[in-house]
Amino acid sequence: MTTDVTIIGAGLGGLTLARVLHVHGIPSTVYEAEASPAARSQGGMLDIHDYNGQLALAAADLMDEFRGLILEGRQAMRVLDPDGTVLFDKADDGTGGRPEVQRGDLRQILLGSLPSGTVQWGHKVTGARTLGEGRHEVTFADGGTVVTSLLVGADGAWSRVRPLLSAVTPEYTGKSVVETYLFDAGTRHPAAAKAVGGGSLIAPTPGREIFAHREKGDTLHAYMVLSEPQDWFAAIDFADAAAATARIAQEFDGWAPELTALITESDVAPVLRPLYALPTGHRWDRVPGVTLLGDAAHLSAPNGEGANLAMLDGAELGKALAAHPDDIEAALTAYEQAMFPRSAEAAVFEGGEGPGTDSDNHAFHDLIAAVTRHEQSR
Repeated sequence: MTTDVTIIGAGLGGLTLARVLHVHGIPSTVYEAEASPAARSQGGMLDIHDYNGQLALAAADLMDEFRGLILEGRQAMRVLDPDGTVLFDKADDGTGGRPEVQRGDLRQILLGSLPSGTVQWGHKVTGARTLGEGRHEVTFADGGTVVTSLLVGADGAWSRVRPLLSAVTPEYTGKSVVETYLFDAGTRHPAAAKAVGGGSLIAPTPGREIFAHREKGDTLHAYMVLSEPQDWFAAIDFADAAAATARIAQEFDGWAPELTALITESDVAPVLRPLYALPTGHRWDRVPGVTLLGDAAHLSAPNGEGANLAMLDGAELGKALAAHPDDIEAALTAYEQAMFPRSAEAAVFEGGEGPGTDSDNHAFHDLIAAVTRHEQSR
């Protein structure tokens, strides 16, 4: 290709695209708003699936590095009733096809696989406009600009590139997550640690759910999912950690103490994360010289697929560009025609492996059945 690829966003999807392009000898530049790779925490654990995320890592020639990140035993899963009764308990036998890794570690191997200077840090995008003939101009917060003939928006839920293709914006799903961490859980929070077990915990009821993962370093990362309008959360002062913790714990009154401990014993202030989504099946008409991947293209409430899909998007787009080096539009058309149905299908409930499981429509017995079916189909 004679055109450098301009990628907005150094998340997992954008970095996978840059890496796959590099494997095929195609240069790219990634512009990232964060000041450095360590500018903020990169979140918790991800289960990387053998049918999408791992395929992307194979295309990036990073499977050996990925295997070195796997946290053994973390595919174990437990489902508990609010009273603490264990309804489902599956150990990690190593055959699940979805090993767990820390998101930050995965991002780091992608960053380390790119030539120096590929990622340009501290470049916050404020807007983008079409110049015609497949060319686009990106404007940064410092007043700088870049003009490109191939622009990829990998810049997440509130993408600045998306308006070039679609007028659709994310809408609140009706649910928000309150996130907590418990450190040194085995010694400092033994009841909660025992409840979570070696992998993940799900405790679902209509409108109120608790999820938790055991991360590396004996850390429990928990998510309380509450189905309430945004005004309800606005009435809680999350700047007052003690008051916010007490208010959220009140919503789980009567639940087993080993479960509510995931709220009340948090070693950090609770963090509110509203859940937004684009319409399922979101798509756009082909616009020369620009496309989207990951959450910028198909944001959905967390269901265990988002990071995997973003990485697969990046890998598939990279492969399409390598296959059509002299015809960018053919490459983008092929990529989008496969990506649109793939992302729409993935938005369908898959067994509830992350915050946002639709328990209002899937009672916990149905959830157990769905998880069991999924495990048996692997």
